[in-house]
Amino acid sequence: MKQIAKITSAAVVGLDAQLVEVEVDISSGLPRFTIVGLPDTAVQESKERVSSAVKNSDAKPPRESHRLTVNLAPADLKKEGPAYDLPIALGFLLASGQIDFDSNDKIIVGELALDGKLRHTNGILPIALTAKELGISTLIVPKANAKEASLVRGLKVIAASTLEELMAHLEERALIKPTPTANIRDFQEKHPYYKFDLAYIRGQHHAKRALEIAAAGGHNVLFTGPPGSGKTLLARAMPSILPKINMEEALEITKIYSIAGRLPKEKPLIVSRPFRSPHHTASGVAMVGGGTWPKPGEISLAHRGVLFLDEFPEFHRDVLENLRQPLEDGIITVSRAQGSITFPANFTLVAAMNPCPCGFHNDPEKHCSCSTAQISRYKKKVSGPIVDRIDLHSDVPRPKYEKLAEEVVAEESSAVRIKIGKARKIQKQRFKNEKIFTNSEMDIKQIKKYCPVDNKTQILLRQAVDQMHLSARIYHKLLKVGRTIADLADQKNIEHDNIQEALNYRPREEND
Repeated sequence: MKQIAKITSAAVVGLDAQLVEVEVDISSGLPRFTIVGLPDTAVQESKERVSSAVKNSDAKPPRESHRLTVNLAPADLKKEGPAYDLPIALGFLLASGQIDFDSNDKIIVGELALDGKLRHTNGILPIALTAKELGISTLIVPKANAKEASLVRGLKVIAASTLEELMAHLEERALIKPTPTANIRDFQEKHPYYKFDLAYIRGQHHAKRALEIAAAGGHNVLFTGPPGSGKTLLARAMPSILPKINMEEALEITKIYSIAGRLPKEKPLIVSRPFRSPHHTASGVAMVGGGTWPKPGEISLAHRGVLFLDEFPEFHRDVLENLRQPLEDGIITVSRAQGSITFPANFTLVAAMNPCPCGFHNDPEKHCSCSTAQISRYKKKVSGPIVDRIDLHSDVPRPKYEKLAEEVVAEESSAVRIKIGKARKIQKQRFKNEKIFTNSEMDIKQIKKYCPVDNKTQILLRQAVDQMHLSARIYHKLLKVGRTIADLADQKNIEHDNIQEALNYRPREEND
């Protein structure tokens, strides 16, 4: 009988995985089951799950006659979750001589049920990608995770339903066929259905154009208008005009959802851009991520998609202030006493708000009941630095009856999506060596390189900066928005009219 066994497992840290060596030692003495290596409560509780699962798989459980010590190395890395159940169980069976197999070149992860069945486990995709990068040939996972693990080419995935079935496979008594590598095209929707279409939004041409520019360049947009004017409808139509995601983006999004435990079991690869719409009562942790064991928040779940914040000023001020870093850098760093974890958060912000508490400030037909102080206080709920980070500001007035009743169907989302797709292809070619995808991601160096303007346009920009008292950030945003407008028109250079249109999407106060 072996006295010690070593099984390789993995821990998910942020969006990546790190190998964990599960060492199992059996020694003489009174029966005891000890787990060391900074385990959390879920890992500690694996003692009970492992004991019951081993017993119900026709093997001798650890607690009956063994002094068992399990070490999860490296010891200074905190371990969380039930994914270590399976490697601990196999390590015990190997150390106690109840099974015999070669544990080298294998990563093993999985949660055990008391009857020995293997349950779905979070974070399998980043573990599979790490196995591929490190040259490890075999990944053993629960059957419920088979499709997710099979997304990684060149990796042998063994998916088992029960501990007993896996024991038979490892001893070569009844082999499990490796899961075939998934064909990415099988998950793509040939004709995706969108509940909301721009064609059925009456009027609002200025707001629709803002949405088109935002989708083409990944720019943030704020809609302001009275209740019922169509702000929410416009935001919910955004996914219908966004271009399809590429494989790199799909894997990024899927990793986030896998770690957060949000990945649908029947859909192991997310092939549509996320649309997240948290309620205005959402906490800071829910929005940006965090917790004792940091998990991605709403802004990371919206990565490469849309984050819609309705009733924008009603969000807690500290929650909105947390958006500063991701709106600027496309990432969010969650810091805790034990260290910092960075999650991606490159989303397009679509926000909607009323012009005042009652909603009818500057409405030509309805009387506003708010005082000047109330209106000022309401608008100040959204700080200047946050407003500064929003590229496009559009008023959404209440539509007239004639617009609501007309039978003429406006331009469909599918037609707009084609135009946006062409603009995105231009950007893809432009940034092929830059590690970015859209115009909104450009830094100052890239703006100088890709956003040159002629003398006439420079005069317009100078006048705008001086007369409207624009910050350096807004100046650069004007150039980026102008670059997107030029791309939509298939123009090589930014022209005077492009910047003029970009200026039309600055807040009214700046234009006054």
